[in-house]
Amino acid sequence: MSNNRRSFLKKLAGGAIGAALAPNLLRANEQQITELEVLNRDFGPNDRVRLAAIGMGIQGFANIYSALKVPGVELVAVCDLYDGHLTRCKEVFNKNLFTTRDYREILQRSDIDAVCISTPDHWHEKIAVEALQAGKAVYCEKPMVQKLEQGHSIIDAQKKSGKTFQVGSQRVSSVVTWKAKELFEQGVIGQLVLVEAYYDRQSANGAWQYSIPTDASPETVDWDRFLGSAPKRPFDPVRFFRWRNYQDYGTGMAGDLYVHLFSGLHTILSSKGPERIFATGGLRYWKDGRDVPDVQVSVLDYPETKAHPAFNMQLRCNFVDGNGGDSLVRLIGTEGVMDVGWGNVRVKRSVMSSRVGYGGWDTFNTFSEAQQKAYEAWYKEQFPLPESRIVEPEEMVYRTPDDYDEHLEHWANFFTAVRKGEQAYEDAVFGLRAAGPSLAANVSYFGGKPVRWDAEGMKVL
Repeated sequence: MSNNRRSFLKKLAGGAIGAALAPNLLRANEQQITELEVLNRDFGPNDRVRLAAIGMGIQGFANIYSALKVPGVELVAVCDLYDGHLTRCKEVFNKNLFTTRDYREILQRSDIDAVCISTPDHWHEKIAVEALQAGKAVYCEKPMVQKLEQGHSIIDAQKKSGKTFQVGSQRVSSVVTWKAKELFEQGVIGQLVLVEAYYDRQSANGAWQYSIPTDASPETVDWDRFLGSAPKRPFDPVRFFRWRNYQDYGTGMAGDLYVHLFSGLHTILSSKGPERIFATGGLRYWKDGRDVPDVQVSVLDYPETKAHPAFNMQLRCNFVDGNGGDSLVRLIGTEGVMDVGWGNVRVKRSVMSSRVGYGGWDTFNTFSEAQQKAYEAWYKEQFPLPESRIVEPEEMVYRTPDDYDEHLEHWANFFTAVRKGEQAYEDAVFGLRAAGPSLAANVSYFGGKPVRWDAEGMKVL
C-alpha cells in the first residue's frame, strides 16, 4: 500500500501546477491561443474579424456576448425569425445593425468573415454547408447536426472550402478539460475501467420551458421559414420558442447535453468514440406535449485504442433531479478516481486493502484454526507489511480562478484560427464524433435496441 501511495503522489506531483489553475498555463496545441494572451492583444483594422449571427435566441445572445469580448471582433449583421429578437439586437449591440429574416442575405455579403449559427438543430447542416461554400468561417452550435447522415456533408464542405469550422462545445477549450487530459496521460488513476457522466437539471428553463413573448404571432414570427425541412404545421408559438421539446426540430437530451459530455471526455482520452450504445429512459414529469424523454440513461462500450484501454461508460440526463441539477464526468481507474466538474479537477486515490485474500469476510474464516495459523504465517512471509507508514494526502484538487470563462476561451480559439487561416481543434470531424454517439443514443432509445457505431468512419453499422 505504501508503494502504491508513493507512486500515486509521484504521478500527481509530476503534473501539479498548484491548487489554482491560471488560464494561460494550458493550451490544446499550437493553433490554440489562451484567453489571457488574446485579450491582451491590440488588433488593427486589417486584423478585425467581421462577424454575423444567424439565430439570436438564448444561445445566440450568449454566443455574441462572449464573442464581442474578444478584441478585434465586430458584429455587423444578425438574422432571426422573430422580430422581437432583431429589435433586441439593435437595442443591445448597435441601433444601426443590419438585421434580416433571411440568412442568405448575410452569406451573400462580401464584408463578413465569419458566421455564428445558433439556430434550431434542424437548420445546422444546411446553413453551415452554405456558409462554408460562401467562403465564411463557421462557429456552429452543438450538436453539429440533427441527423446522423448529415455530418459528412459538413466535413466535406469544410475540406473543400479550407475555412475554419468550430463546434460550440466550450469544454473542448476549457483549461479544466486539458488539465484532466494531462493527469490522465500521466497515469494518476492507473488503468481506466469505467466512466460515469451525468448532466441533470431541475427547473422549468432547464427543462426547455422557455418564456414565450406575448406578441408572438404569424406577423412577428416567420413560421414557414422556421419549419424548413420539418413537417408542415399551423403556426404554434410553443413549438417555435420551445423547439428542443420536439424531434422535428431538436435532438432531445442527448443532442443538447450528452454531446457536451462526449466532447470533454473525448478530449481527455484522445478518443474517437464508442462502438456500441444502448439507451433507455422515459417521459416522467414534463408531460407538456413534448415527444422526447426527460430522463435518459445510456450504457456505452469503448474499444481499446493506443490512447486508452477498453472501458464502459454510464451516461445520464435527468430533468426530474431533486438536487437542482449538476454535471460531472468521473473517470474510475485501478489506482484512483478523477472527477471533472465545471471549474475543477479532483483526483482521489483508491482506498483499497492491499491484503488481498487475508482475513475479513472471505474464505479465510472458513478454515480450521490450525489452517488459519498456517495460512497467516505463509501470507506474512509472501506479502510482508512495511515497517512504517508515511502519512500522505489521499486527494488533490485543481481549480480555475473565479473569473475564468471557458466560453470566452472557446471564442478566442476560434478567432485565432480564423486569423491564421487554420482549422480549429473542435472541427467538423471532432464535431461528428461527439454528435454521432449522442444521436445514436436517440436511435437506440426510440428503436429499443443497441446501436453499433463506427467511430473511425463516423457512421452507424
